[in-house]
Amino acid sequence: MMKAAVFLLLALRMPAHHTGAQCDIDNMVNLKVQAAVSSIVSATLAKAKLLCQDVSARGALVSCPAGYKPMGCACRMGCGSWDIRTDPTCHCQCSSIDWTAARCCKIGLE
Repeated sequence: MMKAAVFLLLALRMPAHHTGAQCDIDNMVNLKVQAAVSSIVSATLAKAKLLCQDVSARGALVSCPAGYKPMGCACRMGCGSWDIRTDPTCHCQCSSIDWTAARCCKIGLE
């Protein structure tokens, strides 16, 4: 009876030990993957640069060049009311605007 009890105890302990080892391996692999991804992200972000340019046009609308997004707009004639219409376009909301300008930016890599 004693031998059966010892055998049962060892049999129950074996899968728990094996599962723990598998978890340790999984955790180690996860840490290695996270470290590699973190390194790649850090290296890429170090090369990132904000590229901006100003554009202007006559009238109440001005669009940014392809790939650029408006960060802010300016309106002539003392108008401070503007919005960003669609993705690349600044719009001055006052009437009789003679020109509109936009600060257009994008993220580039060195």
